[in-house]
Amino acid sequence: MTQRPGPSAGDLPDPVVTLDDVRDAARRLAGVAHHTPVLRSRTLDALVGAEVHLKCENFQRVGAFKFRGAYHAVSRLAPEQLARGVAAYSSGNHAQAVALAAQELGSRAVIVMPEDAPAAKVAATAGYGAEIVRYDRYTEDRAALAHKIAEERGLALVPPYDHPHVIAGQGTTALELLAETGPLDALLVPVGGGGLMAGCATAATALAPGIRMIGVEPESGDDTQRSLAAGHPVTVPVPHTIADGQAVATPGTLTFAVNRRLVDSVVLVSDDEIRAAMKLAFERLKIVTEPSGASGLAALLAGRVDPLPPRIGVIISGGNIGLERFLEVMR
Repeated sequence: MTQRPGPSAGDLPDPVVTLDDVRDAARRLAGVAHHTPVLRSRTLDALVGAEVHLKCENFQRVGAFKFRGAYHAVSRLAPEQLARGVAAYSSGNHAQAVALAAQELGSRAVIVMPEDAPAAKVAATAGYGAEIVRYDRYTEDRAALAHKIAEERGLALVPPYDHPHVIAGQGTTALELLAETGPLDALLVPVGGGGLMAGCATAATALAPGIRMIGVEPESGDDTQRSLAAGHPVTVPVPHTIADGQAVATPGTLTFAVNRRLVDSVVLVSDDEIRAAMKLAFERLKIVTEPSGASGLAALLAGRVDPLPPRIGVIISGGNIGLERFLEVMR
């Protein structure tokens, strides 16, 4: 476990997002995004020795928290820009979220997705009416490709995490959770590019002073852990992990600025520990999670949270996995 370095007050940047921004996003999302359930389990509590509250974003529209940020960002575009359309790059969940947001707001979407993106996510993105452009995640730069397409076609680029409106939208996850549970001692959040963590940390630390914000990354994709230890963004090789939603090589500029201030630590989990969490979620909790969605639960089950607080929240960030892929992962 790597602790966040403690910069002096003079080193801290102005807030990228505030609690008021998150609350404004919640108003825009009211009646559009699902207010997802918080699941409790005596079995889980007994296994880990704490009171656990699971915020189940696998029941969110498009099956993941990404809809919150995508819809919030797209809804803020001017009517003339909506008429031209939007672009995004994503391994799957943000792709679906932007595609659905564009469809709901009368726009169109062009999404850059990797060749090895899960088939279920590609099919769902196409099902929401998006044009899909494929690329090789190990040899091509998805952001550069998306920027080029957006510039050539006059599209608004909606990044998967490094945007204030996206961050604020994702923060509504913690806003809902704490409204239901009251103050928690710690919150476990899966980290890819860092948008979910940045938004949730903004909301949670304002509403529950003293809460420990704990990020979770796959072992092969420890860019945020390394970056927090170094005090600046660090790039790692493109991760090879079953947690495709967390296969990010470097944290976002804006998300790192927020997370460096507000995140207490980042812990790592192995693919096998993620599999064990998915299995327990399926067999005992009766929910389906994708690998990235289960990484927070994996960290809790594997004893990565030390010391263990009495009351802890865990964000189950998504459940987008097809049956064949689920069986493949479980094998």
